[in-house]
Amino acid sequence: MASLRTQFEVPGKMKTWSYALIGLGLAALLYGMFTKGFSSDEHEQVHFWGTLMYNTIFWTLICNASMFFISVTTLAQAGFTQTFRRIPEAISTLVPIFGAITFAVLLYIVFGHKHHIYHWLDTEAVAADPILKGKSGFLNPTFFVIWTTLTIALWSFLGWRIRKLNDEADAGPMDRETSEKFIHRGTVRTAMFTVWFGLTVGSTVPWLWMMSIDAHWYSTMYSWYTFVSSFVAGMSLIALWVIYLKNKGYLELTSQEHLHDIGKFMFAFSIFWTYLWFSQYMLIWYANIPEETVYFKHRTQGAYKGIFFFNLIVNFLCPLLILMKRSAKRNYTLVTFMAVLIIFGHWIDFYQMVMGSLMKEHVSLGWLDFGILAFFVGAMILFVGTALSKKPLIAKYHPYLKESVIHQV
Repeated sequence: MASLRTQFEVPGKMKTWSYALIGLGLAALLYGMFTKGFSSDEHEQVHFWGTLMYNTIFWTLICNASMFFISVTTLAQAGFTQTFRRIPEAISTLVPIFGAITFAVLLYIVFGHKHHIYHWLDTEAVAADPILKGKSGFLNPTFFVIWTTLTIALWSFLGWRIRKLNDEADAGPMDRETSEKFIHRGTVRTAMFTVWFGLTVGSTVPWLWMMSIDAHWYSTMYSWYTFVSSFVAGMSLIALWVIYLKNKGYLELTSQEHLHDIGKFMFAFSIFWTYLWFSQYMLIWYANIPEETVYFKHRTQGAYKGIFFFNLIVNFLCPLLILMKRSAKRNYTLVTFMAVLIIFGHWIDFYQMVMGSLMKEHVSLGWLDFGILAFFVGAMILFVGTALSKKPLIAKYHPYLKESVIHQV
């Protein structure tokens, strides 16, 4: 264990690339803010704030997916994650940062009365609309702000408690009694996070943040669809960092067996995403009820038709055809390619989920979208790299470490 490289040092090139991407993103943000965000044209305002909205939500959710991965594997007593667990821990440190950005964007939209984004902010429209009036118990600024505050605060706090507990596995050897207490405390803390995750990502948050853009429309599968989209992208992000560190000579105890398991998550949840995609679309298409088909009409017949079906190709057909074989999930090059493709594919998915409802007549994908994307990618690289450098890459006294070292698929 003493000969292992357990202390990550952030390379100069990583810092250079991250600062360059952040700088590019900030330039796009500032230019977009003055030309669109503060424009007198409401169409331009919707373009700017909608772009910020789906990017902030997407990156917050996929980083939060890392802590969900830690939680469910802990509850399942799955020890295989211990040789690379510090990676999802490091990614999850971004939840308070990206969550704060998301919070600021959503608050500006609500208190700025951007009713062209959230129609339910228009009090006169709500009073005259029976459907909006019926939903006003939860589609109102007070509930929206309180629930959003609780959501992001508890994601951040509960995730911090889980990471803090795992730091004890660096302190020194544990006897049987200490190990059992350590595992029990970890189980309790991850159970609390999982419950809160289910109450937010698995139900209410996608309704409030994104589905309420189409306040007259609803789908009971929407939250599950959003969760799976963010989770498979989150697993892909973990895969990229595992492969990067392996290529740099770190994570000597992480083998192809572990990469194979991560690849299985990427493959399995790509299929699960498709199941939800098809179920939601097929049921609405088959029933052909106007108030339900309104969501898909302009996505399948209008300007977003290409993006809508491109989304299916990238997020279903590619993982199906490329990741099905056992050897593909053990190949660093193929897993890297698929991880990047999956993250990009689900970023596009979030784009069409938000912008497809805000700008129905034409596709707005352009310099602003990719500029904001560059900012979040750069920030993710910088903060995850920094978080990894602050702790040993392996918690060498964790009770499940041996199980992870000898793990075989």
